[in-house]
Amino acid sequence: MPAVSTTGFTQEAFEAFLRSRREPAWLTEQRREAWKTFAAMDWPARNDEEWIRTDIRLFKLNQFSPPLDENPAMEATQPLLTEGVNLAGRTSALDSRPLATTLKERWQAKGIVFGSLDELVNTHSDLVQKHLFGRAVDPSYDKFAALHAAFWSGGHFLYVPRNVVIDEPLHMLSALTSGGTDLGHTLVVMEDGADATLMCENASHGGEDGGFHCGAMEVVLSPNSRLRLVGLQNWGQGVWHFAHQKALVGRDASLQWTIAAIGSRLAKVNQHVELAGRGASCQVNGVLFTEGKQHISYHTLQHHVAPQCQSDFLYKAALQDKSRTVWRGMIKVDPLAQQTNGYQRNDNLLLSTASRADSIPGLEIEADDVRCTHGSTTGKVDEELIFYAQSRGFTRKEATRMIVSGFFQQIFDRITIESVREALGQAMLRKVREYV
Repeated sequence: MPAVSTTGFTQEAFEAFLRSRREPAWLTEQRREAWKTFAAMDWPARNDEEWIRTDIRLFKLNQFSPPLDENPAMEATQPLLTEGVNLAGRTSALDSRPLATTLKERWQAKGIVFGSLDELVNTHSDLVQKHLFGRAVDPSYDKFAALHAAFWSGGHFLYVPRNVVIDEPLHMLSALTSGGTDLGHTLVVMEDGADATLMCENASHGGEDGGFHCGAMEVVLSPNSRLRLVGLQNWGQGVWHFAHQKALVGRDASLQWTIAAIGSRLAKVNQHVELAGRGASCQVNGVLFTEGKQHISYHTLQHHVAPQCQSDFLYKAALQDKSRTVWRGMIKVDPLAQQTNGYQRNDNLLLSTASRADSIPGLEIEADDVRCTHGSTTGKVDEELIFYAQSRGFTRKEATRMIVSGFFQQIFDRITIESVREALGQAMLRKVREYV
């Protein structure tokens, strides 16, 4: 198609975007409803509790545009998580446009659907329609969610049929060029008894690149299914990152979700796990490393809807320079969710005197037979530990790296893929400067 000159997220741009797509009527209508919601909503106010610690006044939406022109003639950046990993398949997108997908024939023969959501929404329309913005992400949650629902593109989809066990990881990559826009939507559907490992990665071409990401992830786990999910946010230091992520965990299903955030200029992520079936369980691990003037904010919700469920959220952040993190966690227990076991913890390690970590754990319990606990710690590097290491021949920087590595080790030990553990650890340790 020819290049389109329309810029910004305007009514004209929206109509041009719809004309550029070849999609089912139900999806076009869904997009139009989301656009109406976006147009009617205000941007988050500075006094909103959810945004009071995250200042987006410097963010200007009109500096970015939806993907209307042809796909640029370049490849996605090299991912960090796949080196040495024998993959079942991989799919990639660049600047919200699909690039390439591969899936081994042995998994295709078992009925697995994997690849570009933009393409699969046409070839598997009924399957996608059943789950897209169905019970997980709410397009009317805020203005960013509505914008994403109206303009999403360059998305990924994984569907694992009943009782199919994938013993090799799958990989999804969303990449950005400098100044680009990513509106990717990730949809994962696991049928009864299915089992899989999925790695999702966001990356920029350059470490200092800017851009705009407004994305979402929906994960649907049917009864007795198992999913190990690893997410790496490794944008350039100038990227504005906004995301809504939600998982629905069914009866006796299990989710292990590990996220690492080391990039972006500002990140505001809502991560929600709903334990919707009796006996469901989830373990969520978060690793945040910030530098410069980065601001990363995670709002997590462990929502216990059904009885006899377990949730375990552990977030660790290391901060240097003038960076800041915000973690706001909530365990919500509904009246019928008896015999709930919920736990959340946030630990912060300050590597400079100018960094700041805000930690706000919370409980909202409406059942009387529960065990729910939360905790938070924030502290600086112990000078005695640095002195001890230096007395044995390490430099101050090497000593700081060892302390940071030990701080995150509890979460790294939970990652089942050795190469992923090493890649995440090395990516963060490369950023560590001398502790001052």
